[in-house]
Amino acid sequence: MTRFFTTLTALGFALAATAAQADVKTATFAGGCFWCVESDFESVRGVSEVVSGYTGGTVANPTYKQVVRGGTGHYEAAEIRYDDTKVSYAQLLDLFFRSVDPTDAGGQFCDRGQSYATAIFVSTPAERAAAEKAKAEAEAKLGQTIVTPILDAGPFYEAEDYHQDYYKQTALVLTRFGPKSKAEAYKAYRKACGRDQRIRQLWGNDAPFVDHAS
Repeated sequence: MTRFFTTLTALGFALAATAAQADVKTATFAGGCFWCVESDFESVRGVSEVVSGYTGGTVANPTYKQVVRGGTGHYEAAEIRYDDTKVSYAQLLDLFFRSVDPTDAGGQFCDRGQSYATAIFVSTPAERAAAEKAKAEAEAKLGQTIVTPILDAGPFYEAEDYHQDYYKQTALVLTRFGPKSKAEAYKAYRKACGRDQRIRQLWGNDAPFVDHAS
């Protein structure tokens, strides 16, 4: 009898774990530096994890150096894992457009080149329809042409470990201002790159991840 209940308990845990995994959806966006996209979207209720990586290109298992050098076709991208009972794909799209400069085809902010350009990667007709709708709404809101492409999703390659959760790491790195934690270096980079300043200029109070008091 004890073995029977132990088996039932184990089965229950396994079923619960499977159900939890089934509830996890993914959205894949390219929004310039993936450190910033990760930092922004991990603050969203319903998002369980954001993984930095590379997608959209033709080279298997690319390295960071290969991608930023160009020629692989990959974007720096982020795979956003979320619970769609708490946040919808449409809401994530809305947040994405208002966290980037979707009028810039040459990169994002101080980071230039195709690997830093914006893009949305879709896996289903429903995702494509939602992305097209969000793009049209964002374009109407801005009154400017949005150049962010909506592309079919392909293989997503996770970036090197040192890129993951960069914005909150305490390990020291050497910067032009001397040794700083990665978290401090990230904040300095984001400010120097002008990301929040440009987003605030474009979106004003609709920008979800910038400090409107600064």
